[in-house]
Amino acid sequence: MQNRIKQLWKPGKTVVNGWLTIPNAFTAEIMSVQGYDTITVDLQHGLIDYQLAVSMFQAMKASPVVPFARVPWLDPAIIMKILDAGSVGIICPMINTADDARSLASYMRYPPIGERSFGPTRAMVSVGPDYGAKANDLVQCFAMIETAEGYRNLEEIVNVPGIDGLYVGPFDLTLGLYGQELPMGFDREEVEMIEAIKHILDRAHDAGRLAGLHCGTPEYAARAAKWGFDLVSVSTDSGLYTSAVQASFAETRRLIDLNC
Repeated sequence: MQNRIKQLWKPGKTVVNGWLTIPNAFTAEIMSVQGYDTITVDLQHGLIDYQLAVSMFQAMKASPVVPFARVPWLDPAIIMKILDAGSVGIICPMINTADDARSLASYMRYPPIGERSFGPTRAMVSVGPDYGAKANDLVQCFAMIETAEGYRNLEEIVNVPGIDGLYVGPFDLTLGLYGQELPMGFDREEVEMIEAIKHILDRAHDAGRLAGLHCGTPEYAARAAKWGFDLVSVSTDSGLYTSAVQASFAETRRLIDLNC
């Protein structure tokens, strides 16, 4: 696991991240065998609680996919607990200041560089008995930039030690910067939003950090990869399921009507 997570970001490689919102171990298992590099269990806006997240991590264990989690908030209790459950990466929403970033980085690492409490119950099994010795280097810490305040404080946030990367949430970033002036959605086409997204990317790379972007389509994810994003998420399990069901039903109805 330790070598794999580091190798995912070799020069020129963009990590493709799956996103789980459906609270079910079987759907997590299905997603995990599709070839994603990482898969994120969403405890913020997904319908997933802690115990289901553990079951979903267990279902993914049979594949080489690297487990991530988006936590609900900047809360040391859930950050430490989900790391103990075996999450290798944390994406934390609404990081608005350098103090927020310092707290996030500290919650994720053991002393002396952080204040994470020791007790990696499942991580000792999923990663290995030497987890404690290598955890500080293994875990990946992504701060979400999605508010006007976070955007203003970008330089300070990205330079906090222990922040491994920035993650852009296009919905909230658009709301934060422009309110209801622009429509909500993943794949931004407005010049001002593309400039803002690229600005976050550039500041991350200038600081030697990674940058991730949530995308709605494979086409936009490929575009983001060309811009230089190190990690791209494509839709969600619920979004992909909805699209597949809609397409299947529409084609079924079309063929039935055509033959009647």
